[in-house]
Formats: sequence, C-alpha cells, structure tokens
Amino acid sequence: MYCIAHDYTDPAFNLAAEEYVLKNFKENAFMLWRNENAIIVGQHQNTLAEINVDHVKEKDISVIRRLSGGGAVFHDLGNLNFTFIMNAEKGKDKVADFKSYTMPILEVLQKLGVNARFEGRNDLVIDGKKFSGNAEHIYKNRILRHGTLLFSSVMNDLHLALKVNPLKYQGKAVKSVRSRVTNISDHLPEKMDVLQFRDFIMNHIMENFAGSHIYEFSEEDLENIRELVDEKYGTWDWNFGHSPNYNLQKAFKSNGGFVEVHMDVHKGKVKEVKIFGDFFNKHDIGTVENLLKDTPHNEKAIREKLMEIPFGEYFHNITIDEFVEGVF
Repeated sequence: MYCIAHDYTDPAFNLAAEEYVLKNFKENAFMLWRNENAIIVGQHQNTLAEINVDHVKEKDISVIRRLSGGGAVFHDLGNLNFTFIMNAEKGKDKVADFKSYTMPILEVLQKLGVNARFEGRNDLVIDGKKFSGNAEHIYKNRILRHGTLLFSSVMNDLHLALKVNPLKYQGKAVKSVRSRVTNISDHLPEKMDVLQFRDFIMNHIMENFAGSHIYEFSEEDLENIRELVDEKYGTWDWNFGHSPNYNLQKAFKSNGGFVEVHMDVHKGKVKEVKIFGDFFNKHDIGTVENLLKDTPHNEKAIREKLMEIPFGEYFHNITIDEFVEGVF
C-alpha cells in the first residue's frame, strides 16, 4: 500500500490529488493531508446553502466540492485529513462501511490514551463530542473513504464559516447537520502538535498494513493533479454550478426602497427570476428579469449583466452593489 503524507495545503490541489490517486493508481493508498482555511462541501450539496457567504468573502475562505457525499465541513491547518483508497474485495467490501476503515484511527488514539469510539452512521467521538466525520466515493472497483480529524482547529472559525446562509433555499440538496465538536488535542494526556500526530498515525499504518511503503508524488503526478485543479476543482462550475437545483428568496432594504428577489436556479444558472418591491423605476422591471435569465448564479456574472443597462433607471436610488449584495 502506498503511504502518502505531503505538505501541500491548497484545498483544490488536495481534493484533486484524491481523485487522481483513485482513478489513476492501481495500488491501495493511504493519505494524510491538511488544508488551509476552506469549506469542503459534499457532492450532492447546494454550496450556497451551506456557507456563511459574508464570512467566507471577508476571510477569503476557499470553497471546494469533493467527490464524496455527506455534509459540509470546515478545514484549517489544525485539522488533519486521512484518506483510504482501496481496491474492493468481492464479497467483503460494503457501501458505507466506515467503522472498519476508521478502526486504525481509533487504535492510534487508544495508544495515545484517548477513549475515542465510533458512533452513529459515520462519526468518531470523544465523550459524545464529534472530532471526525467520514464519507466515501466508489469508482469502478476502487473505494475512496476519507475523514476529518479535528486536532487543534479554531472552533469559532468553524462555526462562523458553516453558519447557514440566511437565504431561504428550498431544494433537494443534502443539508449538513451541526454537531457538538471537540479537538483531539484537548484530550491527550501528553501534548503533541498536529504534525507529530500525523507522523504517529502514519507509523501506525505502516506497521499494521503489510507491504506499506512511503510514496512521494512524481513531477508527472503533480502536473496531472494541477491540470485537474485547472479543469475541475479550481472552477466555479464544479464548486458552485454543480449544486442541485434550488429556489431562493431574498429581500433587502435600501435608500431606494424595499426589494424582494425570487430566483429558480438550475445547474448553477438563473432560469427564472421575479423582482418585487416598493422602489421607483422608469422602465419595465421585466427587462431586468429577462436580462438575468441563463446567467450563472455568482456575483461577478450578475454584476456584469446589470452593468449592461442604465441600472438607476430601473431601480431609482439603488446601486448595482446593493442589488448584488442583496441577492447573495
């Protein structure tokens, strides 16, 4: 089994690396990696419904969609992530069999004197508080299972980043469930930092999985991973446009009056929009509604569209910035 622990902390790179190893390697693999501040959303989630948009913008937090299902999670450098990518054994591997794949992590914590256990569908807990959530993705005969390990994360950042956006989204996307969480470092009898913890886990894996050896990404690997970032994990289409269809309603008050916006969004693009309010206008507001149809539901695209018209003649005493911020 390949054992890969690297120092890359770009979240788009790390998610791309998982997919690259899953789809291009034949060997089993175990990976340990960390991300700079990021929100990682599940494959079937509506990205905008899972994040605190204002906080994410203010703190310049990356938002990346992963291959696997499950809920949204916040990553920082105090969070360690582990990934098992295994060739399925006929008759042995079961869908969502997280308990067997998280057992090595529990063994590590027990060695360190921490009474951790598996609970529920896919969580690891200490004293009833969650420190690890797990998810999986199946590709042909290979199974990717990965999880978070909150080691010394800044909990306030975690809660602020994942605060559900006030937009009233309605759709079939999977919603994240907020849980009581804890850091592993708070329960260790003897203190260590996150990199020492990483190395401790890797040594345990190497000792307990026959044929394990260290693997480092080659220049060809790195080139292919970066190409996958450019084509997928670094794009708006994957991270936001891939969201399930949803409806939103948002209202805001400005110097020009009250504005209420209703949108239907399909595959990341605005398909229907209705605008209501007590604002004053010179021209038919239907022109703006038609203008926004088939526009990607992101701030840059909507702002560029609105700049094509004399906006103030449709919304007296309201700026484009106010409108765009109101929609998000």
